[in-house]
Amino acid sequence: MAIADEDKMTIVIQKLRLQRGWSQEQLADVSGVSVRTIQRIERGQPGSLETLKALAAVFDVDFDQLQGTAMTTTDTPHPRPMEPGIDSAEALAFAHVRKKRAFFVHLTQYLLVMGLLAVVNLMTSPKYLWFIWPALGWGLGVLSHGAGVFQVVPFLGADWERREVEKALGRKL
Repeated sequence: MAIADEDKMTIVIQKLRLQRGWSQEQLADVSGVSVRTIQRIERGQPGSLETLKALAAVFDVDFDQLQGTAMTTTDTPHPRPMEPGIDSAEALAFAHVRKKRAFFVHLTQYLLVMGLLAVVNLMTSPKYLWFIWPALGWGLGVLSHGAGVFQVVPFLGADWERREVEKALGRKL
């Protein structure tokens, strides 16, 4: 039973990603390809020519290693391959710093809006502190964002995924 070209590409991309210990989100950040596109490719759906070129550049492999499936042209609107002179570790670090910055912007917005809501609440109806409810809801979102950025949850990350694949295969990648 032969493996189809799409399945081969899926295996190659997933193996290269796991060898580097990257999650699908990290690969998306480094390559400029959407997470959804990475997920589709890893499920065996064809990727566009631009997407495969971006992934080949990130993995520093020959494009022919990833090619071999029917290509579509609208899979990813604007892939952003790595700039010349930046290796994958640096690109991953830059992507992580961008995620941290986005989290701190989110936290600042939360604090400013909740401060404003608290002032409005205390000026209009100080006996009922209704601003607590949006503060709790949005606060859970900020906590979830921070947990993802700072990788507070040790399981279900890229390392866990790599270990599980190695355990299933019975060998190191």
